[in-house]
Amino acid sequence: MTTLTKLECSACRKEYESGAPRNLCACGGPLLARYDLEKTRQSWSRDWIQNGPSSMWRYAPVLPVSKPRAIVSLGEGMTPLVKAERLGKRLGATNLWVKDEGLNPTGSFKARGLSCAVSMAVELGIRKLAIPSAGNAASAMAAYCAAAGLEAHIFMPADVPQSNYIECKVSGANVTLVDGLIGDCARVVSERKDAEGWFDVSTLKEPYRLEGKKTMGYELAEQFRWRLPDAILYPAGGGVGLIGMWKAFQELEALTWIAGKRPKMIAVQAAGCQPIVRAFERGEERSTFWENARTVASGLRVPKALGDFLILRAIRESGGTAVAVTDEEMLDAGMQLASDEGLFVAPEGAGCVAATAKLLASGFLRPDETVVIYNTGAGLKYLEAYSTRFPREISGEYDKLGGLITPR
Repeated sequence: MTTLTKLECSACRKEYESGAPRNLCACGGPLLARYDLEKTRQSWSRDWIQNGPSSMWRYAPVLPVSKPRAIVSLGEGMTPLVKAERLGKRLGATNLWVKDEGLNPTGSFKARGLSCAVSMAVELGIRKLAIPSAGNAASAMAAYCAAAGLEAHIFMPADVPQSNYIECKVSGANVTLVDGLIGDCARVVSERKDAEGWFDVSTLKEPYRLEGKKTMGYELAEQFRWRLPDAILYPAGGGVGLIGMWKAFQELEALTWIAGKRPKMIAVQAAGCQPIVRAFERGEERSTFWENARTVASGLRVPKALGDFLILRAIRESGGTAVAVTDEEMLDAGMQLASDEGLFVAPEGAGCVAATAKLLASGFLRPDETVVIYNTGAGLKYLEAYSTRFPREISGEYDKLGGLITPR
C-alpha cells in the first residue's frame, strides 16, 4: 500500500515519525506527509491506475494508510470533469471545464479529506474525533465516523446551512452550535479536547485531511491524460484543496508522470471575507485576520487560514492570482451555470465562475487557455442562499404548499 516515510513541518522542516497521532509541529506549523517517491516510481505505474477502485483510493501508494482494512470509504472521488461549452461561449473561453466535487458522498469535496483522516484514525487506534466546521466538513466527518463506528464531536456556527446540521444529527454525531465563526468553534475544540479525550481534526491541525484532498490533483491529471490545464480556479476558505493539489503536482513531477508547466493556481474568495486576496495584493507572506467576515458562501467565511502561507506560496510559484467576488456575483453566476450547463453548484464554486469572467475580461486568462473551475459542493445544500435571488416567487409558490422554504 503506502510508501509514507515521515511527517515534515511545512514551516521549520522538522521531521516526525508517522506511526503515531500527530497534530501541529512544536513550532505551530502544519505537518505534511512525505513519501518515498523513488520507490513508488519503481513499483507503481500510472497505467495500472485504471485497474484500481473507482474512488480516490486508486492512488493508495501516495496516501498514508498502511492497512487496507483500516480504509473507510463511501466511494469518494472520481467526480465528473464537465466541459462547459455554453458557459465558455458566453464568457469567451474555448476550453472551459468544471470539476464537480458536489457529487462526492455528503455532497462536497470534504468527503475526500475526511475519508483519509478517519481511516488514519482507525489505523492509529483513535476513537473520538472533534472538528470545528463551517458546514460541509462536519457533514463529512459525521458520515465517515458513523461508517467507522467512531465518536464524532462537531462544532459549527449557529447560522450554518440547515442541511449540514441535519446531516450531522442524522448520522449520530454530537453537535454543538456556537454563536460565532469557525475560529470560535475551533477555540472550543482546543479548550476541551484534552479533558474530553478528543483528537482534533481541524483544518491542517492533523496531516491527513490534506492527503485526501490532494487526490483532486491526481484525478485531474488522470482525467486530462496526464497533461495539466493552464489554470485552476479554486474557492479558498481554509484553502486546503488548493494546497493539496499543488502538493499533488509536485509528487506527480517526482514520479515523472507529468512534465511541463504547472497550472496557474487562482484562489477565489468572497468580497466579505478576503484575507488571502488582501495578503496577495500587498505582497505579504501571511494573511491578517479579516474582521466582520460575512458571506452566503459558508465555506469561504474563514477570517484567517492556518495554511495561508502555503496558499500564497502556491499562488506565487504558479504565476497565479487571488480574486474576490461579491455574494450577488456568486449567486448570479451559479444561476447562469445551472441554466447554461445544468450544473447546480455551491456558491463557493459559483464564485469561481464569476472570477473566471473577471479574469477573461482583464486579460489575465486568454480565451484559448484550458481553464478548470472547481465546484466544491452541491447547490442543493445552499437553498437558503439561492432563495434570496428570487424571494417573492419562492415564498409565494411555496407558501401554498405549507411554506417549505422561508427566505432570509
